[in-house]
Amino acid sequence: MKKISLKKIFTFLLCLYSVSGWAQNWNKKQCAVVLTYDDALNTHLDQVVPALDSVGLKGTFYLIGSSPAFTKRLEEWRKVAANKHELANHSLFHPCDGSLPGRSFVTPDYNLATYSVRRMTDELRITNAILQAVDGKQERTFAYPCGDLKINGSFYLEPSKADFVAARGVQSEMVKQNNVDLYNMGSFMINGQSGDELIEMVKKAMATHSMIVFLFHGVGGEHSLNVSLAAHRKLLRYLKANENKIWNTTFIEAAKYLQANNAAKK
Repeated sequence: MKKISLKKIFTFLLCLYSVSGWAQNWNKKQCAVVLTYDDALNTHLDQVVPALDSVGLKGTFYLIGSSPAFTKRLEEWRKVAANKHELANHSLFHPCDGSLPGRSFVTPDYNLATYSVRRMTDELRITNAILQAVDGKQERTFAYPCGDLKINGSFYLEPSKADFVAARGVQSEMVKQNNVDLYNMGSFMINGQSGDELIEMVKKAMATHSMIVFLFHGVGGEHSLNVSLAAHRKLLRYLKANENKIWNTTFIEAAKYLQANNAAKK
């Protein structure tokens, strides 16, 4: 009887693992990719949305309720939402904790260190109401401005958790399906990476069967945190070419999927 090498057995099991669907645990795909864009910039409407629409991909736009690129272009944002992109809450004025190192850009009026939890709660709910007036939706996700979670030691989202399906943080991590904190899911802040580097990040998510959340600001300019149009375009083309393996979805749909999966396991 001919002996079968351990290497061949391993290869066979690996193929079986992949084909059987054991590895396809993100809506029957190997991984999930969520594209998020912060701060309501003009380039998101002028460059990002057309790029996404050209390849049929979806994004999540974390909007600042007072941003002129939002308030002066409401009809355009309404069309973005109608095309199944997500409009999400990034607060009314984008307050950040000015007491932390490197926060010289924080103005006294919008210094989170001098906010009350009540003030932040009110501003988040006002922003939700503004967004509902644009897209008609009641379910919403949130992204912490500057990644700050607390006001004077208190987790400020606690009083308004019920107003949100989930929230995105800024810690760099691949999101796993088990033991995920829906109200502080990690993301990777993008600043200057090449298209190849962005693709390598997706490949890592595929290899580890994880969800990767990209955090973009400027795309082709308009922000100090920026990625080139060419790099962004190359990432989108890769996602489209591999959509049989990659689940591109919005942050809110990914959160609902995680919530449903975790509930089913209990």
